[in-house]
Amino acid sequence: MSENSMSSTIISRANIAVNRFGYGARGDELAQAEKDPKQWVESQLKPIKFNGDFPHSNTILIEHAKYQKEKKRQKKQQRKNSQSRNMQDKKKAKNFSRIALRNMSADTINQAIASSNSVSWRLLDFFSNHFSVTAHGLLMVGLSATLEREAIAPHLLGNFEDMLMAVEQHPGMLIYLNNEKSFGPNSRMAKKHKKGLNENLAREIMELHTLGVDGGYSQTDVIELAKGITGWSVKRPGKERGEGFVFRAYGHEPGARKLLGKTYSQKGIAQGSQMLRDLAMHPATAKHVCYKLAHHFVSQNPPASLLKEMQATWLKTHGNINAVMRCLFDADDAWLNSTQKYKTPREFVISTLRALSLKKYNDKALLSTLINLGQQPFNAGSPAGYSDDELDWLGASALMARIDWSTMVSGYSKRVNAEKVMSRALGSSVSELSYRSVLRAESSQQALTLLLMSPEFQRR
Repeated sequence: MSENSMSSTIISRANIAVNRFGYGARGDELAQAEKDPKQWVESQLKPIKFNGDFPHSNTILIEHAKYQKEKKRQKKQQRKNSQSRNMQDKKKAKNFSRIALRNMSADTINQAIASSNSVSWRLLDFFSNHFSVTAHGLLMVGLSATLEREAIAPHLLGNFEDMLMAVEQHPGMLIYLNNEKSFGPNSRMAKKHKKGLNENLAREIMELHTLGVDGGYSQTDVIELAKGITGWSVKRPGKERGEGFVFRAYGHEPGARKLLGKTYSQKGIAQGSQMLRDLAMHPATAKHVCYKLAHHFVSQNPPASLLKEMQATWLKTHGNINAVMRCLFDADDAWLNSTQKYKTPREFVISTLRALSLKKYNDKALLSTLINLGQQPFNAGSPAGYSDDELDWLGASALMARIDWSTMVSGYSKRVNAEKVMSRALGSSVSELSYRSVLRAESSQQALTLLLMSPEFQRR
């Protein structure tokens, strides 16, 4: 690479394709993208297929039911041997959930690191964060990582309404937002057992998953949607046949509902289902989700013209995610030739390990790294998910954590040539200052650390 090429900080289209839209170059991907950057990105949109034998959400529910059963049994039985056996069973159930969360979380990240279709894995992470669930409480520890695998990934390139329906009927979301405990005030269940309405899921569907906080809905609309999805629950392992979602007619609020000015007279499950499908196609949903996609994939302040094109495509294609993403990639506004986004910890770690092609970075170290950097999988602590605003990741302590990790991971790569990594990962899109800093470093470890902490690598 010539010295003249280093004086320019303009980001090449191949660099944009690989780093802004994907998770960074692995192997010769940057060279592949240079042939036709736009075609390369669009060819990356492929279905996500999870490898490995990991527990299904129903298995998690079964194990949790065993745990609850043992808890009750322990209270009734006083004999020492019995208590010891029960304590072992309880510990086994707890470990089952924790191991499931750890293994599935690490597997998703490892597949993103190794994938030749990292654009799709970035899209999966986007929607997993859009439909965020947190692993708080033993049951959610087990269930949280199953949501993206069972409800999001199968619909990643399909219509948004199908993904929305799958997510809102998944045990992970229903239990996380307490809808299995929501019963219509005038339902048979409420009259017999004095059970009440829970608005949590309905509120987050409207505020976060579809319309957005400025989507033009009222508290009355939240209550009406909450009533429309009463009876949406989860089957009880060992007590009911089948698995996962179940509609409990005895808990559903009878009568017609009125949401955003439209009356829904459907009976039973059909009522809530139609409400969700209409929300998925509402112009406010197109505006909200398209903005989030453009904000994530393009820039902190995506151009109005790009948003307009994406929203029009959404409404024209019935919310087809594949079509909306291709619209984004086709737009010149998405290819701004300067870095636009500061990498989140997850993006930084994945792009680093893709660039270095490390083979000895184990799962425990991977998850510990994300915990230390502030983005532990399934631990956002809010249905809003982790922030996609760079200001929330730019604190002094966060920067020091990145420096420490970069230094450590560079120590694992002593035989790696920093200049070659820089060329493979960034191509000509490196400033003269960064280029000279890497080349003049006192050691290979320092060179790699300077590369990983350079503005060109930290941003995309």
